[in-house]
Amino acid sequence: MNPVLSNRINNLPISATLAMAALARTLKEQGKDIISLSLGEPDFNTPDFIKEAAKKAIDDNYNSYSPVNGYLDLRQAICKKFKRDNNLNYTPDQIVVSTGAKQSLANVVLAIVNPGDEVLLPAPYWVSYDAMVNLAEGISVEIPSSIETDFKITPAQLEAAITPKTKLIFFNSPNNPSGSVYSKEEYRALADVLAKHPNIYIISDEIYEHIMYDGKAFSFAAFDDMYDRTITINGLSKAFAMTGWRLGYIGAPAFIAKACNKMQGQSTSGTNCIAQRAAIVALEAPVSRISYMVDEFKNRRSLVHKLLSEIKGFNLNLPAGAFYFFPDISYYFGKTIKGKQIENASDFSMLLLEEAYIATVSGESFGAPDCLRISYAASEDNLKEAVSRLKVLLDGI
Repeated sequence: MNPVLSNRINNLPISATLAMAALARTLKEQGKDIISLSLGEPDFNTPDFIKEAAKKAIDDNYNSYSPVNGYLDLRQAICKKFKRDNNLNYTPDQIVVSTGAKQSLANVVLAIVNPGDEVLLPAPYWVSYDAMVNLAEGISVEIPSSIETDFKITPAQLEAAITPKTKLIFFNSPNNPSGSVYSKEEYRALADVLAKHPNIYIISDEIYEHIMYDGKAFSFAAFDDMYDRTITINGLSKAFAMTGWRLGYIGAPAFIAKACNKMQGQSTSGTNCIAQRAAIVALEAPVSRISYMVDEFKNRRSLVHKLLSEIKGFNLNLPAGAFYFFPDISYYFGKTIKGKQIENASDFSMLLLEEAYIATVSGESFGAPDCLRISYAASEDNLKEAVSRLKVLLDGI
């Protein structure tokens, strides 16, 4: 703890995924043959039709400050996308475009949560949710799940976690890190609980909505009785392979959108103008234009599921969406491997990095300390090699 720095920054954890990625990069710079399965980043190039739109925007001299909440025609395109893909009716004043879905999420949390407010985090959850609540001086309340329940919480668990201080709950389906997907019926059962608590707001993080392998993701705000209490978060990073373009957005009750616009106006102002022009073309395109990436992820999912299932001590499910496996690896806790005592998932993750040169992320930061996140957003050759190294490392354990 540095006494010169604020309590806010001293108490803020470093992103576990970014920390592991940085450590892997350092080892790679030292000449180590690192296979990185830590970051949730598609290994595809941004589609050419989107890149062409960005080039045109440059030639058309889009180089000035943009409106804080995004260009009107982009917000209109987002409204059309919400109607087409999610059956959600939003107007442009309910949309705020931000520098990535991460900023969209942070804006919402900072606009809603007061010190001492409780925020429910169905676990496993994305690492930054808890950090954002921390930054807002709220209190994170985890609702645990396990691989036996396909990493989904029950209505009874939700009801038991609610107190008079509960202000907000996060939902993320398809889920990072587990890949699990809530069905409409499962969401309805949870909505029935929330219907009894009208002061609780819902963040529905739908950044992986198009990376689905069977069926279609359901939007929580599509329930009529939840629409006025739900903030829908989405962006272009995952489905469109545009992680570095940094563009996310919300659809929300107008007063929350206005508050997020105010928050963003005092931090970053408007999102990159070139990315916004390209986003219009991306969002207006039929979803079929990106289906080749989803098809490839599905093939990799089958491959990795088969290979990991052959490793003793890897208890895993078959994720319905996103591009992660989240095996329970608690079988290895208490064991000594290559002279290293394994007490938890963080020890196991470091073992894989130091001994097999495979970068993964411990489940501890996701609220699931028995698990390990493995991204299969990598080439088949790298995935096969990574699992081969795993088998060699763990042989006989």
